[in-house]
Amino acid sequence: MSAFLGTHAVKLDRKGRLSVPSAFRNALSRLGTEDLVLRPSRRLPCIEALPQPAFDAQARALDALDPFSEEREDLASELYSDAFPMRPDTEGRVTLPDTLAKHAALTDSLLCVGLGTHFQLWEPAAWAARSAALRTRSRGAA
Repeated sequence: MSAFLGTHAVKLDRKGRLSVPSAFRNALSRLGTEDLVLRPSRRLPCIEALPQPAFDAQARALDALDPFSEEREDLASELYSDAFPMRPDTEGRVTLPDTLAKHAALTDSLLCVGLGTHFQLWEPAAWAARSAALRTRSRGAA
């Protein structure tokens, strides 16, 4: 299975690096890539980590739009302007850009939250609040 599953606690080292959980590195390998794209979530106080092929698929969706349209330019700006390509080093670490850390209020501890096709990086208390809200909402829908 190549899905990103589970919630994994990780630490930022003094150089601003985090170790991508081994289960997530294994999922990347099964997808045939080591490359990730990190970007701020546009809706939530977290960072999205997409395997390069998933990011490329989102980029290809822009091809269906008029290349001179305001909509395409807006979406391209959202997709590309704050995106950071990454490849974990030999120890599985990536350096978290300061702008992303600030967006998600990350300091020394964070959570890598699997979402199947990608994963997110969360400040633990923010994830606890989000997770509780999700559970409440899903119970109400049942």
